[in-house]
Amino acid sequence: MPTYDIQERAFEFASGIVRFCHNLGDAHPVTQRLTRQLLNSGTSVGANLEEADAGQTKPDFRAKVAVARKECFEAHYWLRLIVVSEKRLAATTAPLLEEAKQLKAILTTIKKNSDADDERGG
Repeated sequence: MPTYDIQERAFEFASGIVRFCHNLGDAHPVTQRLTRQLLNSGTSVGANLEEADAGQTKPDFRAKVAVARKECFEAHYWLRLIVVSEKRLAATTAPLLEEAKQLKAILTTIKKNSDADDERGG
């Protein structure tokens, strides 16, 4: 059953990233470098959403959502680059790429809705 809570989805995404990176211990040094970048950005999405949820003000919430969104875009980039550099990983990265794509869309919507609240006087 799919998870619809954004924080839980981001946590599951981070868990998938951790498992993926953990299983690449014997990878080429370049791939290892790319996976370190992926690990940083992919786990940061959920951490920033947790901070957004605990935000003290609306600007604080928005800032953390914006960072989570940015990190998600970055994780998607690193996943794409890993696939190009290591074709054998295409099947393994496919679900992570799809989830990153969906998370990017969700976080973009959250950001737009949050920004629109002020425009409506909310």
